[in-house]
Amino acid sequence: MARKETITKDEILNAAFQMTRQDGFSQVSARTLAAKAGCSTQPIFRVYKNMEELGVELYDKAIAFFGDYYENFPQKSDTPFVNLGLAYIRFAQEEQQLFKLLFIADNRHGKSLYDLLNGQNGSVVKEINNAKFYGCKDPGGMFMRMWIFIHGSACMSLTGDYDLQEEDTIKLLEESYKAFLNV
Repeated sequence: MARKETITKDEILNAAFQMTRQDGFSQVSARTLAAKAGCSTQPIFRVYKNMEELGVELYDKAIAFFGDYYENFPQKSDTPFVNLGLAYIRFAQEEQQLFKLLFIADNRHGKSLYDLLNGQNGSVVKEINNAKFYGCKDPGGMFMRMWIFIHGSACMSLTGDYDLQEEDTIKLLEESYKAFLNV
């Protein structure tokens, strides 16, 4: 009689995801994951060829997590790129390890930063179209200008150098958008 599986692939992936959220992916090894999941390393390597294969699935799970985070983030402004920027900065503050994995790490598993941000729902495309609707003559260029500012702000939050309140962040993003219109 075959031995009954006691841990599933989803449970292993979820344990790795929780470890990554808390301590970063660099802290996820077969041994530490097995301890977190309450199993030996054997079930991990039964469902994954190696830790790199697990890392790819974990990365995809983190992308989906960010996509859900953004989709459920409250809309605070009608100004293009402000809601995306606010959500991105807040994500960096609240989910530092996932932010580092998705937006700072060298290995994006073949995905560009644009792909990660645009997601399955076309978030960036919607913002670019919104900017065009409001009369921006170069919405793609506007995205790039705003994104440099937004990404810099989010990275500053990782080091504790960004301590603006939400209202101040909204105001700063709106003012930046208006200033960039004149560039």
